[in-house]
Amino acid sequence: MSVTGHSRRRVLGLGAAGLGAAGLTGCGLFDDDPEPPPVADPLQPLLDEATTLAAAYDRAIVSQPGLAARLTPLADDHRAHATELARLIGAAPPSAAPSGAASAPADDAARTIAALRAAEQAAQKSAVAACRSAPAGRAALVGSIAACRATHAEALR
Repeated sequence: MSVTGHSRRRVLGLGAAGLGAAGLTGCGLFDDDPEPPPVADPLQPLLDEATTLAAAYDRAIVSQPGLAARLTPLADDHRAHATELARLIGAAPPSAAPSGAASAPADDAARTIAALRAAEQAAQKSAVAACRSAPAGRAALVGSIAACRATHAEALR
């Protein structure tokens, strides 16, 4: 026993415990840093675009009921793309809730079709860009979406 009343074993034990605790704090176990935000999947913009296109078609169908037979299959394609993309990237599947709009005059049908065609052309370009940078396991789906969007643009001529 030493003059302080502590045995050598006790002093060595406390020292070892202190070093162990110091080592644990250095490894980040007790850090209060927040977790970094999750990185968005590179296909998220394609999913957002598919959802936006489906909604645009739904609005067009509500405002131009005479175009429903022509536009409904195209809207359904975009919903199917959105559902598959959401599954692939682990996102929540989009909801299918068309927004209501007042019926538009018949002469607006040509403008509606032109606006949808322009949206399809822009979306096709972004899908091609996504396909070029997509990993092999995703390229087939993204390429199919790009091809479908190009087909839609032609169907809207």
